[in-house]
Formats: sequence, C-alpha cells, structure tokens
Amino acid sequence: MDKWQLAALLGERLLECGQRVTTAESCTGGGVAAAITEIAGSSAWFDMAVVSYSNEVKQRVLGVPAELLQQHGAVSEHVAAAMAQGALKLATADWALAVSGIAGPSGGSAEKPVGMVCFAIAGTAIATPLTWTQHLAGDRHAVREQSICELLSALLQQLAPN
Repeated sequence: MDKWQLAALLGERLLECGQRVTTAESCTGGGVAAAITEIAGSSAWFDMAVVSYSNEVKQRVLGVPAELLQQHGAVSEHVAAAMAQGALKLATADWALAVSGIAGPSGGSAEKPVGMVCFAIAGTAIATPLTWTQHLAGDRHAVREQSICELLSALLQQLAPN
C-alpha cells in the first residue's frame, strides 16, 4: 500500500475508535502529516504536527531533554520516544507518531549510517512508547517515503482488532 492508502485506512480505523493522532517529525519533514491531511475529512481524526528538524526545536517545543540528545543523539529511539511523548502532551490526541533519521545522502556515520531511522508511537492507553529502528535502502526520497509508510502501518497494527 502507498502512503495515501495507509493514511486513508488509518483514518477509517481512528474514526471507528473515536480517536485522534498527532505527529512529531524530523527526517520526513512533515511527510506523515501531509499524507494524513491529503485525506478529505482528516480533521476529524488528526490534531496537529510538529516538524522538529533542529535539536533546539526538539527541546523547546517537544520537551526532549538536552541530556537525551547529548547522550544518544537526535537519531535514537530514546529521542523518538521523547518526541512522541512531547507531541502527545501538546495535542488533543490519543496517539502520537514520531520519526527521526538520516535520510541522506550525507550525514551518516559508521554508527548511524544513511537510511537509519528511529520511530516511536506514544498513546494515552500505553504506559511506555513503542520504539524501533529500521535501516532503509535507497536515496533520500526513498528513505523518507518508506519512513512515512512504516509509521502509518505501525499505528494501523496497534489499532487492529485483537
């Protein structure tokens, strides 16, 4: 499924549950929010987005502790979790999606190569944010597109009936 199909399905599920989502994005530059708001009627299930490209914005707007950024770096599951928690506090939402990564073509290192992307989902009904890391292939556009689909799919899995 492409990002628009995933966003439409996510909207249907959130409406069925009477829930809303927010996003905190870095490497995707608002791409998750753009996919969501492409869907007509998304205002019923989408609250807001924060594009926090700089560490300063991650701290000032989302409340990511400076110590986390210093200890783990912006591209880490710890920071993605803090971004999601911060977005959840700012929004009127049940779920927060966060993403931080290295889309390339530069900026990577041996420890954190281009294509490394960290994700998090925070929710009012879950005590600790869910976090995971993917190593995605392709150019900048491909990494960003895969990241958007990954995050939308992950929330869909959380909303799937048990």
